[in-house]
Amino acid sequence: MMMTNNLRLPQLLEPLFDYPIRDTSICLGDDGYYYLTGTTGAPDWWAVTGDIQVWKSVDLIQWSPVITEPRRRSIVWNVDRDGTWQKETGLRDGVPFRPLWAPEIHSIKGTFWLTYSIPRLGNGLLKSISGRAEGPYVDAIAVNSPLSPHIDASLFEDDDGAVYFLCDNGKIARMNEDMTGLAEELRLLCPANAEHVGFEGTFLFKALGRYHLAGAEFIDGDYHCFVASSEHVYGPYGDRYLAVPYGGHNMFFQDKDGQWWSTFFGNDSNAPFRERPAILKVEFDEDLRIRPAVILSDQD
Repeated sequence: MMMTNNLRLPQLLEPLFDYPIRDTSICLGDDGYYYLTGTTGAPDWWAVTGDIQVWKSVDLIQWSPVITEPRRRSIVWNVDRDGTWQKETGLRDGVPFRPLWAPEIHSIKGTFWLTYSIPRLGNGLLKSISGRAEGPYVDAIAVNSPLSPHIDASLFEDDDGAVYFLCDNGKIARMNEDMTGLAEELRLLCPANAEHVGFEGTFLFKALGRYHLAGAEFIDGDYHCFVASSEHVYGPYGDRYLAVPYGGHNMFFQDKDGQWWSTFFGNDSNAPFRERPAILKVEFDEDLRIRPAVILSDQD
């Protein structure tokens, strides 16, 4: 049983399927399917990669690629095939370096969007021009350049239809109406008790009338998900707290019945498994703090 600060992960937490994926992202589409993506390309995801792959499921149990053509293998977009500014390959420690990290899939404004980052080059945003998760996808940004120079991009749609771009360690900016660029400068959302909610893996969602800002942070070598909450999108945000142990660089989504879930992938040796896509139910305590749905009791 994985336990941290009286939080524990479900005893039966297992991968959704056996395929190397980091930074798991899931959304529910208007068509009733769940869609999953994340960092792929093992073992080269610390060197040079270029694919964005997407899977789908009607029940969060059985998953299949959205594209089944043998050579494409669920790949909906590729840097070398479809990219422009993303193709530049630099060097890190004397070896080629151009990974594609942490794509997220979002269903917004009647179509699907993919955020992603190319370290040292910046964030990108892709739009499905078919309205389907399999694409084809085109660069959504009006200028042929990154949306920001940072890593770990995400999107959040508020109740009024405004869409916000997030990245890095909690930076946020509202997008313009057609989502072709930012309508304002990025600003950093900070919890009351720390300089950031997490140093990477930022994600924002709204539940029970509050905005919940998540981020990933290493604590003693373990990769955790921390969350801070606010009544307003730009804050002020309260204290950050540990929400999902060993669940760093996750995101949260609701299923068809309204149940909240966290994604998971397992980064370190104390996680129940490593670099495989997974989900776990979460709930809100009496202070509206997020925690795994299975809680350690005083008798345990």
